[in-house]
Amino acid sequence: MNIELRHLRYFIAVAEELHFGRAAQRLAISQPPLSQQIQSLEQQIGARLFARTNRSVQLTPAGKQFLQDARQIMQDVAAAAARAARLHRGEEGALRIGFTSSAPFITTVSDALFTFRQRYPDVHIQMQEINTRQQLAPLNEGRLDLGVMRNTPLPETLSHQLMLREPLYAVVHHAHRLAQRGTISVSELASEPFVFFDPQVGTALYSEILALLERYAVRPDIAQEVGEAMTILGLVATGLGVSILPASFRRARLEQLSWLALEEEDAWSEVWLVWKKGGELSALTQHMLALMLRTNSEK
Repeated sequence: MNIELRHLRYFIAVAEELHFGRAAQRLAISQPPLSQQIQSLEQQIGARLFARTNRSVQLTPAGKQFLQDARQIMQDVAAAAARAARLHRGEEGALRIGFTSSAPFITTVSDALFTFRQRYPDVHIQMQEINTRQQLAPLNEGRLDLGVMRNTPLPETLSHQLMLREPLYAVVHHAHRLAQRGTISVSELASEPFVFFDPQVGTALYSEILALLERYAVRPDIAQEVGEAMTILGLVATGLGVSILPASFRRARLEQLSWLALEEEDAWSEVWLVWKKGGELSALTQHMLALMLRTNSEK
């Protein structure tokens, strides 16, 4: 059986017109080839679709059923073509994004996600909270389309682009002796108990902040080790120690905390957009990249 879409179009035209001449005009073909194509279709199916007389053309019971099915097939084909076109344009489908715990607090990220949702409501955004180093494997394996992470050594298989560079701040309890200072040096934290990341968690901020302290000969007294930045904030808010975190976490707005700018010019952290090298990026990924980079450039 070799039924083509044109056979279905011819059949539907004849079935709706119930007249071969009018159907041929509608299809912009001559009548004899149309009659031949309908006969070929009936032979392939093994059933008469039309009852023909010199004066009329009527659908047989088989023809009536075939008309319903043919219309559904044509609708399905049109819908499939439309879906494929929307996927190609990046207007439909799924986008899988890995993000660090700080990403929702970064205005660039939240603004880009909001704009993307407004422009492409039919796209499913699957957000997966995962620290920087743990994003590398799923990005390489194609389980993530895009990663929002802190600067970290990347394998050669991944590409990245700087999204933003944000300052690091000291975080202390509002009753701490330094709380009213506004700006301090990292050396002033040397004698303070630190609430900090557990090194086993694999967050890039752990190495980044320790490197900052080491550059200024500060060896922190780490009193508490936890897995998440929000837990660090919660423990600092109870007075169990101080910490250093990126500026974006200030959006958490805990009343018990004071955020102190650091004097050191190299007290900053980079946020990267990371994706797998090789092959063309999907339209969805390109849309999101453009939004995140554009949103940042406008700030």
